[in-house]
Amino acid sequence: MEATMLTRLEVDGFKNMVNFSLDFGPYTCIAGPNGAGKSNIFDAIRFLSLLTDHTINEAALQTRNAGEETGNIQDLFFFGAGERSSRMRFLAEMIVDEKVRDDFGREAKASSSFLQYEIAFRYADPSPTTGFLGGLLLEKEELNYITQQEAIHRLKFPNRKNKFLNSVVHNSRRGAGFISTKQDPTTGQAAISVHQDGGSRGRERPSPAKMAAKTIIGTENTSFTPTILAARNEMRSWRVLALDPAAMRRPDHSTQPPGIAANGAHIPATLQHLAYAAPQDDPEYDVCGQMSRRLSELAPVKGVSVDEDKQRQRLALEIMEHSGLKLQANSISDGTLRFLALAALAETVDESAVICMEEPENGIHPAKLNAMNRLLHDIAVDPEEEAVAPDNPLRQVIVATHSPYFVQLQDK
Repeated sequence: MEATMLTRLEVDGFKNMVNFSLDFGPYTCIAGPNGAGKSNIFDAIRFLSLLTDHTINEAALQTRNAGEETGNIQDLFFFGAGERSSRMRFLAEMIVDEKVRDDFGREAKASSSFLQYEIAFRYADPSPTTGFLGGLLLEKEELNYITQQEAIHRLKFPNRKNKFLNSVVHNSRRGAGFISTKQDPTTGQAAISVHQDGGSRGRERPSPAKMAAKTIIGTENTSFTPTILAARNEMRSWRVLALDPAAMRRPDHSTQPPGIAANGAHIPATLQHLAYAAPQDDPEYDVCGQMSRRLSELAPVKGVSVDEDKQRQRLALEIMEHSGLKLQANSISDGTLRFLALAALAETVDESAVICMEEPENGIHPAKLNAMNRLLHDIAVDPEEEAVAPDNPLRQVIVATHSPYFVQLQDK
């Protein structure tokens, strides 16, 4: 069973964040007025996720508002008292899926499932001498393990140790971590070493930090370093949803793989897949019926279905009102579409992920916000009732809101 979760984030020097730290639970609601910097938390998470597939400077430029007009990466650094910081640091603690498969199809198992990842950068100006165009230079990168005993104190949310914690936190590593940074005695510069999972320390492979175009997390992708690969897979799975009504309204081709995209696309393909993949030993399970029941809390809806046009090989979303009127996707409200996309995520039990979302209250009448609140809680894992299992997947929900109505619904 896949298991992924971001349990703690520390940020220093990024945007408006100075010595910032936040512990996350299965469901976390971040509340504050507009302009308080809630979005910057998601930007930090997205930046770390982008580092798994892009060069350091590409990831920086793809982070929201990173010099959109000037292409100036310095805009990501904290600015205060008339001065701009030249360094930024990130630390993330995370639960990862132990089972990994590399690009060659080779399977392996990570030595530890609870990891601490730390990375730091400094800004460097363009250099005509070296040809460096300016941007971020890697100063430090480390990946260490957290033991089960330490996890008891690191996890700040209520959980049943004998069930939840024991089902997701495992460690067989001793001694050094998996990535370390030390000063090279010859050059005096920071050098980053990779320690393979074999043995207590693993074989070191040092590389000069400042020469790195990509992070170690972004380059190691073989079964010989399964714990680093597990961390990479975890960070890659962090999703910041930006649900787009236009994307959610588009029909899918009949061959579209299932899975709700970050913009909310592919609701029809996902529902169709869930219907086909319904457990044979549970004939009463009806995904569209379950979606209809959820949606009825929000709107007068009788049914949710997927219209399959076999000739055109097209799948389209439609809902039926209590009056019997069928509505195509282009006639469904934005708020209803957002709710449907999240409801589809809730039904996708084989997909574990960290799901971040801003302003879940958008498009929802205040009187109906409790339906959205319940849905978001249903998506997240329940750490108090049982162990992580197919019917309780380790999914995490982090939302940011400025709605006092939505805040009042928390802990109810």
